[in-house]
Amino acid sequence: MAAKKKQPEVDYSEVAKNVLKAELRRRGVTYADLAAKLGNGENDKNLNNKIARGGFSAAFLMQCLDVIGAKAIQIAD
Repeated sequence: MAAKKKQPEVDYSEVAKNVLKAELRRRGVTYADLAAKLGNGENDKNLNNKIARGGFSAAFLMQCLDVIGAKAIQIAD
């Protein structure tokens, strides 16, 4: 009986951070632009820190993608 290959651990916080940053770059949206579009009182520095940590909620990710007009995203290469 063949041994199962162990799947590598995936850091989904890192994946979410990279997806959001890539979509912002792809659309030419800065953190200042994102702050203005979100309109929730966060400034560009706060957003930069939040996104850099990667520990944001799925709801925040979806809200950001919505306000920048991302209708489809690429998760992996």
